[in-house]
Amino acid sequence: MENYEPKIIAFCCHYCAYSAADLAGSSRLQYPPNVRIVRTPCTGRLEIDYYMRAFENGIDGVLVAGCEEGSCHFKDGNLLAKRRVNSIRTVLAEAGIEAERLRMVNVSAAMARPLVEYIKEMVETVRKLGPVKIKEPVNKTSTGV
Repeated sequence: MENYEPKIIAFCCHYCAYSAADLAGSSRLQYPPNVRIVRTPCTGRLEIDYYMRAFENGIDGVLVAGCEEGSCHFKDGNLLAKRRVNSIRTVLAEAGIEAERLRMVNVSAAMARPLVEYIKEMVETVRKLGPVKIKEPVNKTSTGV
């Protein structure tokens, strides 16, 4: 497990977080290569299915990076995303997945360095947790034959 590198997906809003990631690249600020950035129009557009499918498909951690609170280009999309993330963390815990594997942060387009730090923290948190283990559903209809 000491060579374990978690697979992380970072959903970044187009206007702020993705711009901050782009600025990080332009500024030669590095984050771990096992993080995949996905640009979204707004984090508020991400349905709960996106998070669950990520874990079902082998992702070990999900970072949602939206605009700073009060600065969403779609008025309150980042607040909606925050409510969804908090809600799905409860569902994850019920499925046997640590809630720490899903995190939301808020950044502005100029916050490249803080975004890189959030990404590094997320990778380190998930690395300590190890690979995701999804509980198998109990089959209550088995006949035993």
